[in-house]
Amino acid sequence: MKDTYSTLAAPATGEFRDRGSKFLAYAFPVEEEEEWQQHLETVKKEHPKARHYCYAYRLGMDENNYRANDDGEPSGTAGRPILGQIDSFGLTNVIVIVVRYFGGTLLGTSGLINAYKTCAQEALQNAEIVERVVEDVFRLRFDYPLMSDVMNAVKRLELQILKQEFHLDGQLEIAIRQSLREETLVRLKAHIAKVSVEEAETMEEIEGMEIIYSYTR
Repeated sequence: MKDTYSTLAAPATGEFRDRGSKFLAYAFPVEEEEEWQQHLETVKKEHPKARHYCYAYRLGMDENNYRANDDGEPSGTAGRPILGQIDSFGLTNVIVIVVRYFGGTLLGTSGLINAYKTCAQEALQNAEIVERVVEDVFRLRFDYPLMSDVMNAVKRLELQILKQEFHLDGQLEIAIRQSLREETLVRLKAHIAKVSVEEAETMEEIEGMEIIYSYTR
């Protein structure tokens, strides 16, 4: 199972000029639909006098969640070239927005394609590209007598704690590498219940504790 992907460590920018038109590219790492929409609105507010706000994004691992928007430019001359650069760099969970200030001279189809492609490429070349691991996030809910066993198990398995709350019961939010999910959950149960891995494989639950899947990131 492939559970790694390449994305941006932080936002990056690029610039391109052709016959008076100025193109400014903004590349952002994103994980959810709402994020790219927020970035687009922010860029529009920063450049209220621009003529076009063209963009493309790709989200997730299945290659089906993407969009390319020409924002009034001739069809296929802006969004697609931008998306092509995202794919050329092998990235996902990324949006690239290219702002255009019109310089008074029409660039033609080939000129527009080159401008949007080159500007997006410039931003991605300026970015730091990192490899991320796909993780499944689980919430552990447990009675307080199990707290020591739970904390020790999480520590021994070197699991990342994303959040912890202690009210009527204890709750931890932990992240597990997706390709190691089943193996790790069994080992977690074994440590907490103080049984062998073989016994833990047949356990549906531990008394006083729930392991609840939350989301994938």
